[in-house]
Amino acid sequence: MAERLPPDALPPALATVPRWHLDGAEIRREFRFPDFAAALRFVNAVGDLAESANHHPDIDIRWNRVTLRLSTHSRGGLTDLDFALAARVDALVP
Repeated sequence: MAERLPPDALPPALATVPRWHLDGAEIRREFRFPDFAAALRFVNAVGDLAESANHHPDIDIRWNRVTLRLSTHSRGGLTDLDFALAARVDALVP
């Protein structure tokens, strides 16, 4: 299992996923789509990535907006798993 990152490791890790923002013990990003159907397609693609990584984000869908939050709950904060999944999610959208 991945180890929780120390505070001094967070800025370099965040630099690898610049569209994500530190929010307490999580990283989060909001995505906007043309409509609800496009947002759902994105969420399903994220679900496939999450299942393959066995690491699951918190997902909030509001019509055409999807907010993802990543944290390794079993470690009480952020690990390399969170940043790796964030990068894979970023690859889904231009």
